[in-house]
Amino acid sequence: MHVDAVQTGSLSRPSTATPVARNDNRVIWLLLAAAFVAILNETTMGVAIPHLITDLGITAVLAQWLTTAFMLTMAVVIPITGFLLQRLTTRAVFVTAMSLFSAGTLIAFLAPGFEVLLIARVVQASGTAIMMPLLMTTVMTLVPPQTRGRMMGRISIVMALAPAIGPTLSGFILDNFSWRWIFGVVLPIALVALGVGARLIHNIGEKRRARVDILSIVLSAFGFGGLVYGLAQIGGGSSHGGGADADAAATASALTLWVALSIGVVSLALFVWRQLRLQKTDDALLDLRVFRSGNFSLSVAHFAVMSLAFFGTITVLPLFAQNAMGLSPLETGLVVLPGSLAMGLAGPLIGRIYDRWGPRVLLLPGSILVVVLLWVFTTLSETTPIWELLVTQTFLSLGLAMSFTPLFTASLGSLEPRFYSHGSAIVSTVQQVAGAAGIAVMITIMNAGYVAGAASDQAAWAAGARGAFLFAAIVAIPTIISAFFIRKPDDSVGIPAGH
Repeated sequence: MHVDAVQTGSLSRPSTATPVARNDNRVIWLLLAAAFVAILNETTMGVAIPHLITDLGITAVLAQWLTTAFMLTMAVVIPITGFLLQRLTTRAVFVTAMSLFSAGTLIAFLAPGFEVLLIARVVQASGTAIMMPLLMTTVMTLVPPQTRGRMMGRISIVMALAPAIGPTLSGFILDNFSWRWIFGVVLPIALVALGVGARLIHNIGEKRRARVDILSIVLSAFGFGGLVYGLAQIGGGSSHGGGADADAAATASALTLWVALSIGVVSLALFVWRQLRLQKTDDALLDLRVFRSGNFSLSVAHFAVMSLAFFGTITVLPLFAQNAMGLSPLETGLVVLPGSLAMGLAGPLIGRIYDRWGPRVLLLPGSILVVVLLWVFTTLSETTPIWELLVTQTFLSLGLAMSFTPLFTASLGSLEPRFYSHGSAIVSTVQQVAGAAGIAVMITIMNAGYVAGAASDQAAWAAGARGAFLFAAIVAIPTIISAFFIRKPDDSVGIPAGH
C-alpha cells in the first residue's frame, strides 16, 4: 500500500554559533502572520455560535457541528503533516495551506445557509491544520538552540494577540453587523498573507526518495477522527430537556459515542502498529521514535494535561460570563482581553528566562499558578464582580504562558532535526485531542450541573460552571510534579553532523 514519491524538505540547521539569516527570519515571520490569521479566525468564531443559531434557524446540536467539524478535520489532517513537511517544499506547503484557508473563508463569507457554511469550515480547517506544524518545524530548523526560547517568546507576542483581538472583534461585529463579516474581516488579511508569502518564502530543504503509505493515512483518519468525534458526542450529549424524545436522543448519542470511540481506539492501535513497522525503514507517516526521548514524552504529557484544562476552561468561561453573569459578547471579549495581552507581553521575558535557566524555573511556578487559579474559578457565582473574573483570568493566562513556551521549546529541542516535523505534528495532534477531551468533559459537567437545578437560571449556569472548573483544577494537579523533571535539552542535541 505504498506510492513512490519524490520527497523534499529534509531540513538541516546552521551552526548554533550562526545567527538566523535575514531571509530565514523573514520566512519565520511570514509563517507567523499566516498562523495569526488562522487563530484569529477561530477565536472570533467561538463567540458567534449563539447568533448563528438564530440567524440560520438551526438547533444548538447542528450549530455545534461548526466547531466539531473543524476540530475533526484538524485531527485528521495534522498527523499527516509530519510527512507532508518532508515530502513538499516550504513554499508549496505554505501556498497549499493558505489557499485552502482563504478559499474556506471566502465560501463561509458567501454561504447561503448552514450546509455550505459547514463545508467552508472543513476547508478552512484543512489549511489551518498545516500552519502550526509548519511554523514550529521551521523555527526548530532555523533557530540555534541557545536562542530558541527567545524566538518562541517573540512568537508568543503575536500568537497571543489573535486570542486577545478575536473575541472582542467578534463581539463588536456581532453587535453591529452580520455574522458574515467575521469572515469578511479575516479574508483580506488571509489573501495578503498568501500573496506575500508565495512571493517571498524560500524553500528550506533538499530532495530525497520516500514512500506514501496509504494504509497509514486511512488508519490515522479513522483513529484520530474517531476519537475527536466521539469526544464531541460527550459534550453534545447532555440536554436540558426531558421526556421520551430527550431519552431517545440521549440513547442515540450514547450509542454514537461508544461506536466512534471504539473505532477510534482500534484504528489508533493499528496505526501505531503500522508506524512501528514502517519506521524501521524510515517510511512511517508519523515516526514514533520521537518518544524514545524521555524529555519529549514527559513534555508532551504535561502539554496534554495543560491543553485539556486550558481549552475546556476557555470554552466554559464565556458561557459562564454570558449565561450566569449576564455579560454581552463584547463585554465577554473585553474580560479575556487583558489575559491574552499579558501572555504576549510576557513572552520575550519568558523566552530569555528559558534560554538562561531552562524550563523548570518557569514550569513549576506556572503550573502552581494555573492549579491555584482554577481552584479560584470553582468559587465563582452569578454575583461575582467583573473585576474579579478579569483579574483571575489574567493571572491564569500568565501561568499558562509560563508553561506553553517552555514545553514547546523543550519537547522539540529534545529531538534530532530529522524528527522535527514528526515531533511538531505529534504535539499539534495531542493539543487537538486533549483540547477536544477537555471541551467535551467540561461542557458535559456544566450541563449536568445546570440540569441539577438551582434557585434561578443564572445560579444553575454558575453551579454547572463551578463543577467544570473543579474538574480542570483536579486534572491539572499532576503538572506540578512533572514540572520538576522536564529539563532543557543539551545544545548539542539536534546539530547535524558537520556543523
